[in-house]
Amino acid sequence: MFLITGGTGVVGRAAVRLLTERGLKVAAITRDPHAALPPETQLIHPDEVTALGEVEGVLLSPRGFGARLSDVAALRPERIVVVSSVTVAYPAGEARFREHFVATEEAVRNLGSEWTMLRCADFAANTLAWAGQIRATGTVRGAYADARTSTVDERDLAEVGVLALTQTGHAGQAYVLTGEQSLSQADKVAAIGAAVGRDLAFVETDPEIVRQGMLAAGLPVEVPARLLGSQADYAREAGPTTDSVRRLLGRPARSFQTWAADHAAAFTA
Repeated sequence: MFLITGGTGVVGRAAVRLLTERGLKVAAITRDPHAALPPETQLIHPDEVTALGEVEGVLLSPRGFGARLSDVAALRPERIVVVSSVTVAYPAGEARFREHFVATEEAVRNLGSEWTMLRCADFAANTLAWAGQIRATGTVRGAYADARTSTVDERDLAEVGVLALTQTGHAGQAYVLTGEQSLSQADKVAAIGAAVGRDLAFVETDPEIVRQGMLAAGLPVEVPARLLGSQADYAREAGPTTDSVRRLLGRPARSFQTWAADHAAAFTA
């Protein structure tokens, strides 16, 4: 059996689908007993993880489950694949967020299981946060229009994660996973516009105004701190670009333009 933490997140959900399509037994951690996952998936509440018994492999998303690493350790998995952050290898943003991933990686190394680290760039799905603005006004108001990253498609991350869980040869590896094209925030808005057939605009806004708007919308203070800190650094120096997805999967990483076309419905009224 394979255990997927963050089972209803964008990477976890895609990994569950890939594993179940192969006929493998999968348990997904979720607080939603009616989560829309393949029907053969075993849904596990976070408080009931240790009741699973032994599992073959775990896809660990530290943001969703890092504080319960002891529960994962109790399962004595053969392999643990960690959805980590590119900032471990290429620091950006506030140090405290990077340090969380560094600490998680170190803790996993000490468990005695085979481990693989997936140090990921920002997910393409993060741009879904713009959907409301795009549908309503055709304009995205945000900070740091020139912040450049090689956004990675979460479906590629899931595919690499499943590869590392189910095949040998990845133990002890730390892969930096990005897309293959460095795009600014304005570039990404333009790509979404091309996908939906609208002329969209990115209007640069003072970072503090953006921060206050996010807080007023009810987001935890850590969200704008994480986002704006990294964007400020990426506006000064672009995030890394690697060919790791191509080398691991034997095909090019999905482009952001492809992601936008596949998710166009989310940005249309």
